[in-house]
Amino acid sequence: MRIAFAGNPNSGKTTMYNALTGRNEKIGNWGGVTVGSKEFQLKKEFAGDREVIAVDLPGAYSMSPFTPEEGITSEYVRTANPDAIVNIVDATNLSRSLFFTTQLLELGIPVVVALNKTDINEKEGTKIDVAKLSEKLNCPVFETVSTENKGLSEMIAKAISLAGTTQEAPYLQADIDLHDKNAVDAEDRKRYSFVNGIVADVETRKTMSAETTSADKVDGILTNPIAGILVFAVVMWGVFWVSQAWLGPLVADWLVGWIETFQGWVAAQLENSPAILSALLADGIVGGVGAVVGFLPLVMVMYFLIALLEDCGYMARVSAVMDPIFKRVGLSGKSVIPVVIGTGCGIPAIMACRTIRDERERRATSMLTTFIPCGAKIPVIALFAGAFFNGAGWVSTLSYFLGLVLIFLGALLIKGITGYKYRKSFFIMELPKWKAPSLKFAFKSMMERAKAYIIKAATIILICNTVVQIMQTFDWHFQVVEEGAENTSILASIASPFAILLIPLGFGVWQLAAAAITGFIAKENVVGTLAVVYALTSFIDTEELAMTGGANTVAATMGLTSVTALAYLFFNLYTPPCFAAIGAMNSEMKSRGWLWGAIGLQLGTGYTIAFLINQFGTLFTEGHFAAGFVPGLIAEVCMVAAVVLIGKRVRAHFDEQYQLHKASKAAKAAASYIEVLN
Repeated sequence: MRIAFAGNPNSGKTTMYNALTGRNEKIGNWGGVTVGSKEFQLKKEFAGDREVIAVDLPGAYSMSPFTPEEGITSEYVRTANPDAIVNIVDATNLSRSLFFTTQLLELGIPVVVALNKTDINEKEGTKIDVAKLSEKLNCPVFETVSTENKGLSEMIAKAISLAGTTQEAPYLQADIDLHDKNAVDAEDRKRYSFVNGIVADVETRKTMSAETTSADKVDGILTNPIAGILVFAVVMWGVFWVSQAWLGPLVADWLVGWIETFQGWVAAQLENSPAILSALLADGIVGGVGAVVGFLPLVMVMYFLIALLEDCGYMARVSAVMDPIFKRVGLSGKSVIPVVIGTGCGIPAIMACRTIRDERERRATSMLTTFIPCGAKIPVIALFAGAFFNGAGWVSTLSYFLGLVLIFLGALLIKGITGYKYRKSFFIMELPKWKAPSLKFAFKSMMERAKAYIIKAATIILICNTVVQIMQTFDWHFQVVEEGAENTSILASIASPFAILLIPLGFGVWQLAAAAITGFIAKENVVGTLAVVYALTSFIDTEELAMTGGANTVAATMGLTSVTALAYLFFNLYTPPCFAAIGAMNSEMKSRGWLWGAIGLQLGTGYTIAFLINQFGTLFTEGHFAAGFVPGLIAEVCMVAAVVLIGKRVRAHFDEQYQLHKASKAAKAAASYIEVLN
C-alpha cells in the first residue's frame, strides 16, 4: 500500500514524512527544499503489521505543473495511482492551501486532510471548525502537529481504512478548453471563490491579515535591500565566530586531546614494529584522519546554528533580500536557494537547481553554487585561520562573502559569453511565519551531517591518506625513501609537475600541490594530506586550536607566509569541488560543454584569486612582486583570451543562425519572383 503526501511548499510535508518513517530528510522553514519524490516504509507504530510506503512529494500550489517540482507531484498523483493521499494543509494559510486540496479531491483517490501547524493557530488565536471543514470538503480532516506527533496515528489509520474507496469531490472543474488562457483564468477564479467561501464559514481570526504586526515590521527591515544585507553580514559573522573562534574550539580541544592520546597509544604499540608500519598506521591513518576529525566540532556547531536560522524562518528572508541582486546578474531568483543550501553541502545545493525553469539560469547556478564554501571546506578554513591568522573570525567571513562576490561576477561573465539579454523572471516565495526554532530538529540535523562527515573520514579520507602515506614512503622501485631524499618518492614525482604551475601563486612545492590534488576527492583531504606529507601529528593545539608548534613553526615547515597561506586557502576554496559534486553538476546540466566550461571557470577563478592575492599581497608587504609574476601574468592573459574566444564563438553561432534565417527568407523571395516571371 502506498500513501502519497502532497501539499503546498513549506506546509510541513517533509517534517511529517520524517516523523512517520523515522527518516531525516532535509527540511527547511521555506519552500523549494524537496525537489524530488522520496519513499520509505511507515514505522510499525503507525502502520501496524501492514507494509505501508509513504511517498514524500515536492511542494505544489496547483495540479497544473508550472515548475519542475510541481510536475513531479502532478505526474505522480495522476499516473502512479496511490491508494490514498494525505494532503498536508497549512492551517495558518487555509485559503491558499485549499485551492490545491479541491484539485486533489477531483481525482477520485481517497484524500485525508492533515490540518498542520495548528499549534501556531492556537498561539495566534485563530480557530478552525474542523467538523464543518470536513463536511464541506467531503473528506476526513485531522488536526496535526508533526513536530509533536500530534494526530498522526489517527490520520494514518483513517487513510489506511479508506484504501479502495472512491472520493467524491465537493467542486468539479467545468469542461473548458485548457489551451484557452482566459477560460482557465476564469475557472481558477471560480475555484478560489468556492475556497474563500469555505474559509469564511470555518475560520475565525483574531488578527486580520491586513493589520501590520511586529513581525511585519521586522520583515520590513530584514528584506530591505541595504539593511537586510547588513544584518545578514552580521548574522553570518556571528555564526562563524561562535563555531570557529569560541564554542567550536572549546569542544575541539577535548576531542583533539583524545585523538592525540590514541595516536600516542598506537605509536607505543608499534614501537618494535618496522618503521614503515608505524608511519603508515600512526602517522598516515590515525594522524591523517585525526587531523580531519579534529575539526568536527567546528563543523557541527556551524551546522547547528544554520539549522536554527533555517527553522526560525530567517533564511527565507535572506532569499528574498538577495533575489533582486541575483536577477540583475542574469540568474534566477530561485538561485538563492541552492546558494544557501550550499553552505552545508554542494551536492544537494546543485540538485536544488532543478527548481529553476530556465535552462541557462539552471546551468549557470549549478556552475556557480559551489563557490560558497561547504561544510567540507570548514576544516581547511579553520586550519589556516588558526595557524596563520591567530584564529581571526574575519577569515571565515571573508571566505563566504568572497564566494558570493565570485557568484555575481561569474554570473555576469556567463551572461556576457552566452549573449544573454536581461529579461524579467519571477521568483515567488512565501515568507514563512516566524517561530521559535526547534532544538530537537537542529540537533538531529547536526548529528545527521556529522554522521556523514565521520563516514567520509572513515572511508574516502582514510583510503586517500593511506595511499598518500604509501606514495610518500616509497619510490617507483618500491624502495623506502631515505631521509632527505623525499623528492624521489612516488608522490613527489606525480605532484612536482603540477607544483611548477603553482609557483606564481606562491606555493609551488610538491607537498602543497599534492594536498590540493587530493582535495578534489574530498576537500577535507587537504588537511589530512598536509598532516601526512609534513609529518605533523596534529594540526590543532589543545589550547589555541592552532597547528602543533604554533603558527611560526608551521609557516616555516610549510614555507608559507600569511599572504601565500591566504592564497593557498582561497585556491582550495574556489577551484572545482569534489568529484561527487562534479558528478551532480553533470547530472543537472545535461551538457558536456557546460560541464567542462564549469570546471574551466572554477579552475581559472581559483588560480586568478590566488595569483592576485600572492602577487599584490607580496607587493604590498615586501615592495616587489612575488616569484613567477611574468609566467602567471601570461597564464592570466591566456585565460582571458580563451574566454573572449569562447564568447565570440557563441555569438557567431547566434549570428550564423540569424544569417541562415535571412538567407532562407531571401531564397523564398527569389523563388516566388521566378515563379511570377514564368
